[in-house]
Amino acid sequence: MDLSSPSAPAAQRRAIRELPDELISQIAAGEVVERPASVVRELVDNALDAGATQITVKLMAGGVRSVVVEDDGLGIPVEELPLALKRHATSKIRNLDELESVATMGFRGEALAAISSVAEMAVSSRCEGAPHAHRLDARSGELAPAARARGTSVEVRELFFSTPARRKFLKTDATELAHCLESVRRHALARPDVGFTVWHEGKLVEQWRIASSEQRLADVLGAEFMAESRAVFAETGPLRVYGRAGLPEAARSRADMQYVYVNGRFVRDKLIAHGIRSAYEDVLHGHRQPCYVLFIEIAPDRVDVNVHPTKIEVRFRDGREMHQKVRYAVQDALALSRSSEAMAAAPAIEQAQQTAAGATGFRPAPGHPPAWFAQPAAEPAPSYGGAAPSWRSPIANSAQVSLGLAEVATLYGQPATPAPSPAAAPPALPQHDWPLGRAIAQIQGVYVLAENAQGLIIVDMHAAHERVVYERLKASLGAAAIESQPLLIPVTFAATPQEIATAEAQTTTLERLGLDIAPLSAKVLAVRARPAALAGGDVVELARSVLAELAQFDASQAIERAQHEILATMACHGAVRANRQLTLDEMNALLRDMERTERADQCNHGRPTWRQLTMRELDALFLRGR
Repeated sequence: MDLSSPSAPAAQRRAIRELPDELISQIAAGEVVERPASVVRELVDNALDAGATQITVKLMAGGVRSVVVEDDGLGIPVEELPLALKRHATSKIRNLDELESVATMGFRGEALAAISSVAEMAVSSRCEGAPHAHRLDARSGELAPAARARGTSVEVRELFFSTPARRKFLKTDATELAHCLESVRRHALARPDVGFTVWHEGKLVEQWRIASSEQRLADVLGAEFMAESRAVFAETGPLRVYGRAGLPEAARSRADMQYVYVNGRFVRDKLIAHGIRSAYEDVLHGHRQPCYVLFIEIAPDRVDVNVHPTKIEVRFRDGREMHQKVRYAVQDALALSRSSEAMAAAPAIEQAQQTAAGATGFRPAPGHPPAWFAQPAAEPAPSYGGAAPSWRSPIANSAQVSLGLAEVATLYGQPATPAPSPAAAPPALPQHDWPLGRAIAQIQGVYVLAENAQGLIIVDMHAAHERVVYERLKASLGAAAIESQPLLIPVTFAATPQEIATAEAQTTTLERLGLDIAPLSAKVLAVRARPAALAGGDVVELARSVLAELAQFDASQAIERAQHEILATMACHGAVRANRQLTLDEMNALLRDMERTERADQCNHGRPTWRQLTMRELDALFLRGR
């Protein structure tokens, strides 16, 4: 018996022929129309481009049976209605120059033609001054008078009726409805000047009235998000980044509250997402996902929106610049802890903050933080009538911070970097204004209890002190350039074609990171130098990590991340340990240091360092007032 596999059937030549127009449209529709939410997105895009101030979306069966989008925009002249349904017919661009500086939501001229090829569609429209509206049936081409006010209505019924195989891939009506609502929600966040209403099966399910930007964010994402997020604002040259970044403790298990807009267009961009995630790197616990809404405004000629048929992806002319500036904008917004933010609200400190805000840019120069943030390392312990707290001894001043770095640097063959010049300390707040209050007790040598105006503060003293030490070490190391250490014998490793291409194209960037990586042959890379501070690490693993990030994001934090891991280890060992009994003076000194330290709400691993129990919460525990 012959057990050999059967041979493949002989290929038969088929003649090359032009595809029929209907099949061409259906193929194009597969790229543009994935589900009812895709129809909603495209039609709302068109309504916004038409200058609508009120958009109504009506759905049946989650949008599968019917999607109707009505607007009060400029409308379409009757003579242009048939042309609007043709492929690649649009009023938004005329030439290549306009394509390279697109400022509208739509521009490809594919939406209406693609939708009409897979569904029954009719368009009714009326311009200002027209005696009445006209309705065009996409399938029959019949044009008839209709009644409606100025604007346009697009009716899409029985989606995928002409391609039943694709209809089988749709989910339940509830799932499709959720996707449609999310599509409208994305538009609503970006356009608070437009009202949105969504109806399903004749019932009102969502409504967002015209409002301010802040009110629209609260209406769409909820007051809880506004309370648990920080304002982000940074501007330089042709780039402006603003919005809100959620606090680390408000992170979620799923990435379902992450919105990024480029020139008003919702996008999913790996480069921006990586930059934002990098800003949360040492304040987010585990695999939790941050919440954020970021709006990026950039010159249209610096971003290519003509990358994907659904227009959800973009490409930046300078990806590295975008990555770094988004990262630093979010990072700076998260730097203030809740306690230091309360201190900054004091009048004297607020005046200093306004003075510091005169400088432009995304990030203060290394070693020169804003005036309202004092370097903890340079701030002497507040006097409480006793000796200097003993728990502060490992890092009591800048000199001792430098000594700690010198010991570690000696191990890795790098000379120590002197600590940066401290900024002026903020004015002392009255005792009753201390955000973290005054210490009253310690529990089991682990937690510090403090009393403030709101009620009870509970502090994990090891986690809190670990963050204080860590931020001091980072400040001391931050001003230093990355020193490179040549290797006596270069380390070689087998590399992929992409790694070799990245090493050749990113030579300057690699040198700035303290690395010298060069091709030894067509399939081998050699590492001739590495960062001196990382002499004890795996050279090949470090090189691969840096090259992978440079290839994907045109930027790499691998070196910085490795340095911070060393500092985090130092901070952990230098922090006050559990079961250590502290005096009240030592506890109060820790609280004051936390109030002056960036990111003091979380330890280096993203776990919380303190919690507030208000008087109302304490009363509820004991049923007071009931």
